[in-house]
Amino acid sequence: MKGKRFGLGIVIAALLAGSVTGNAGILRDALQKRAEARNATGTQTSNTMMDVAYGSDKKQRLDVYLPSNPQNAPVIVMVHGGAWKIGDKRSENVVNNKKARWNPKGIIFVSVNYRLLPDADTLKQADDVASALAYVQKHASEWGGDTNKIVLMGHSAGAHLVDLLSSDPNRYANLKPWLGTVSLDSAAMDIPKVMSTKHYDFYDEAFGTDPAYWADASPYQRLSSHAVPMLLVCSTERPDKPCGQTESFVQKAKSMNLRAEMTPQALKHKEINDELGLESNYTKVVEDFMRSLGMAI
Repeated sequence: MKGKRFGLGIVIAALLAGSVTGNAGILRDALQKRAEARNATGTQTSNTMMDVAYGSDKKQRLDVYLPSNPQNAPVIVMVHGGAWKIGDKRSENVVNNKKARWNPKGIIFVSVNYRLLPDADTLKQADDVASALAYVQKHASEWGGDTNKIVLMGHSAGAHLVDLLSSDPNRYANLKPWLGTVSLDSAAMDIPKVMSTKHYDFYDEAFGTDPAYWADASPYQRLSSHAVPMLLVCSTERPDKPCGQTESFVQKAKSMNLRAEMTPQALKHKEINDELGLESNYTKVVEDFMRSLGMAI
């Protein structure tokens, strides 16, 4: 590591010694090549593995945050939001409070990127999340993890994607069963209902105009008898009232003798993500659910 830093320092010093204007492009290219080389192979320290490839696309990468000396450690797999078209696995509100809370409790925390609009539609994005989860299931034991104790988690658009997997896991042939899923404030549980009423413009980008696609991309319509246990967090502060859709989904799940629980929180949509991991009753509710699935936490 010291050698790499020293080498980059020499490049910067040499450029500063010459014309700043003339060499700015050279410095930018050098930094870009360094970043591309890192992303192609992934990087590792004693407690992190960054940009691990689970597919061939540059977006099909995940980061692994390890506790000290993991042995048969439970695993949380986190999927970021961003209206299906922006967002990143390394964003502070996606990672910081969660890994700070759960790494010291002996839990491996994994944060996932996936292809975004317009390069991949929402169903292909769900396929990416399934591939990332399958990769974790295959490799977690190499990191000191317990492949039988994995919880899937997602926020916003990421919550919609994990809801698709969790409602109909048999659709994804590469997946083994996992303990359960924590869905953080999705307002896209029933896509046909969303699209047939007043909605934000970004839903048109994500789901188009085809009712058949709406149903295929809808956790409510996709809910099957094979669904995994789910805890669905919803914000009571959002203007689009996601708790209504969440309640309908939970009622349908219960009518099918499936386990689905709802926890409304008096937090804004962003706070649902930001504040998970802080000492609070909200974090306790999420941890109690994961503990009920058999995760030591």
